[in-house]
Amino acid sequence: MGKVISVSNHKGGVGKTTSTLNIGAALSLDPKINKVLLIDFDPQGNLSRSLGITDLEFTIYGNLRGDYPIKPIEITKKLHLIPANEDLAASEIELSSETGREFFLKDLLENLRGNYDYILIDCPPSLGLLTVNALTASDEVYIPVKTEFLPVTGLKTLTDVIERLKKRINKNLKIGGIICTQFNMRRTLDKEVVDIIDQQFKDKVFETKIRNNVSLAEAPSVGKHIFTYSSASAGAEDYLNLTKEILARNQ
Repeated sequence: MGKVISVSNHKGGVGKTTSTLNIGAALSLDPKINKVLLIDFDPQGNLSRSLGITDLEFTIYGNLRGDYPIKPIEITKKLHLIPANEDLAASEIELSSETGREFFLKDLLENLRGNYDYILIDCPPSLGLLTVNALTASDEVYIPVKTEFLPVTGLKTLTDVIERLKKRINKNLKIGGIICTQFNMRRTLDKEVVDIIDQQFKDKVFETKIRNNVSLAEAPSVGKHIFTYSSASAGAEDYLNLTKEILARNQ
């Protein structure tokens, strides 16, 4: 059974999509991994666009509605994507009155888990029903945090939601790791923020910090992950090292 991981933070601009994409890509490059599935679960559809997928015939929204079966897009032989667009926003309203509304995504993924080693879900920047569905379906949640003061102050809100979901809906859910993103090692503030995160979450914090890197910002504009766009960049180095940590934790 594949491991399902949500990448979530209700704060925007902290690197959720970048992390989902490049962790998934790095996992797919590992010779021991058979297949990785990325799920775009954000109505903004940034994960899909980051891979150059804009002409969408089948989306996660249609899957949730039961309009058609899941048909992942093959990015590479080992990396697949279930895309999304703005239509997904309607599901927040449509599912809200349904019985078992928190379990729609979990039910969809039951038949897919055996086909993939890892399933990564790119969550929207909110704590609404879509994020609740993602967390209900997941074994773990990774939380990207921009190394600035304000993004860190919102961490308690998210961790409280995770704890409530764990008690009431998904007892197996756990925080798999905190990812420090957009890190500038030359700035004192960034180091101070990392110290705060380390003190609060201790061994949950990944040692690898994702540095500010222009290549990470440029790659989505040409529909590529960092390893095909600039394999020698600091961004590629950081996400490769982060993924090695992830694999070591999951051994």
